[in-house]
Formats: sequence, structure tokens, C-alpha cells
Amino acid sequence: MNHETGHRKIFGRRRGRRLGSRQLFNFRERAAEYQIPGVGQTENPERSPVDLADCGVRQGGQPVWLEIGFGYGEHLSHLARVYPDTNFIGCEHYVNGVARLVGELFESRIGNVRIHAGDVRDLLEVLPGESIDRAYLLYPDPWPKRRHFSRRFVTPQYLDLLDRALKSGAELRVATDIGSFVAQALEQMLFRMKYEWPACSPKDWRERWTDGMSTRYERKALREARVPTYLTFIKP
Repeated sequence: MNHETGHRKIFGRRRGRRLGSRQLFNFRERAAEYQIPGVGQTENPERSPVDLADCGVRQGGQPVWLEIGFGYGEHLSHLARVYPDTNFIGCEHYVNGVARLVGELFESRIGNVRIHAGDVRDLLEVLPGESIDRAYLLYPDPWPKRRHFSRRFVTPQYLDLLDRALKSGAELRVATDIGSFVAQALEQMLFRMKYEWPACSPKDWRERWTDGMSTRYERKALREARVPTYLTFIKP
């Protein structure tokens, strides 16, 4: 299934189960309180950089971390609690996931998260250059068939935009349970992008980062006997 946003086509689920009344309210009404304005192609056809201060992202040297495809948002809200002085931006086009995260942000009064409910390319295009200190890509759509590899995030159409937004020395953290995705990520990040991979032993890619948490996608992978891999890349 696919849907379009602007001139682009997005592949993957847009909706899951029918939203209940509270979730529908979260998505249609409350999400606006957390949404970053000026991202959509219709409202910003010139693709001018957004002012993060105007978006509610606090300034003053505080880091900005980005989660690409936050799913249901449990990892993003976890980090926001662990690091209350860090600014977080989350991107997700799955309606049910956005509704769930917005509800949690509101009920838990988490104020250091902003979201974009749509195509991550639209967000990356308008983020200021070198504005992101760390990015997460956790269990993204694996697109396991070879003919669909070009839809993966670890391709130039996405990575070049992310590279522009990342600061020098910034980290990209990737988690996946798909071996071919690991190989493609290593090829793109190390050989094409020339990023550093500071792994010294197998535990560096077999053990989750100490400040992270097990998401529902990781637990599903483990139940189905697939082994997660955790990669950290550093922009030179």
C-alpha cells in the first residue's frame, strides 16, 4: 500500500486499526500542539529552513535529537524523560503511532518533544543545516525483497538529506534485525558517506545502547528468533 504527499510517493502503512474517539482527537486536535510548522510542501513550497526556536525547540546550546520513524513512540518518550534538557524531534507517517505518542506526551506533560506526522524527506529538507546532534533509525521498514531495497531509508535519497542536517561529530544510531539491511547500511555509511563506525568487538553491535529500551519491534524480532544488530555511525 502507498500514499502520496506532495509530489512524492510513500510506501508503507498509513493507518492500522480504526482509531477510537480519544485517539482520533489526539491526532486531529492535540497533534497540532506538537507539530513543527512550515514542513509541508504546500505551506512551504520554497523549502525554506524552519526556525527551530519558533517551533518550540528550546535554544541555548541544548542538543537536538531526531528519531526517524518512531512507530508508537515508546522509545522517543522514554528518551525525553531520561534527558529532560535535550530537545527531541520525531517523525512518523503512521497515524495510529502518532495518535498514541501525542496522547502520552499530553498526559505525561512531556514538553521537550516536537513531531512531524508525514514524510521524513519533507522534514529533512527544511531542517537547518547541521542542526541535529544525534539521529535514531530503529527497526525501520525492512523491505526484504531485493527489488524493494531502493525504498529503504539507507539509500542516497534519504541519507544525503540526513547528512546535511547532522552536525559534524553527530551520531546516527541504527537498529535492525534484517541482515541485508545491515549490509546496505554499512556499505552506504562507511564507503559512500565516509562515516566512522567505532565498533571494536562484536558486543558493540550485539548489545543495545545502555540508555535505550526494548521496543515492541525488538521484542517481536526476538520472539521470532531474529537477532537485532545495533550500529553507531559518527559524522566525520
